[in-house]
Amino acid sequence: MILPLLQGLKLTLQYFFSKKITLQYPEQKWDVAPRWRGRHVLTKHASGKIRCVACMLCATVCPAECISIEAAAEPDNRKYPEKYELDLGRCIFCGFCVEVCPKEAIEMSTAYELSEYSREDLILNKEQLLEPPVARYEPVKKAG
Repeated sequence: MILPLLQGLKLTLQYFFSKKITLQYPEQKWDVAPRWRGRHVLTKHASGKIRCVACMLCATVCPAECISIEAAAEPDNRKYPEKYELDLGRCIFCGFCVEVCPKEAIEMSTAYELSEYSREDLILNKEQLLEPPVARYEPVKKAG
């Protein structure tokens, strides 16, 4: 009768003195692994032109059907996405769009703070996807 009680007390004391794993979010941020699949980012060439050639592979392979592209052509017949929209509310962050892209035009960042107040704000257009994600909530330093 007393032995199980002491075993339970021993286990409780082990957890009591062990390192805490709970973070005080948003004051404390967790370190994201480099392979983390966060918000998508469209990449550019060194010249500043978008890498995407509007081949539609990312939209085709997306199981959530959250990518929509409207292609256009430049005077030299190079295709580019005139309109590129990605619905983060539907995205399942599988990474198929990144894997299938032949031009490495889309990447997944480590940004994980993706919440918005409306569903419309979760639909990112081309200009938003070309900008790297910024930290949504800066850590607040406590007084004292």
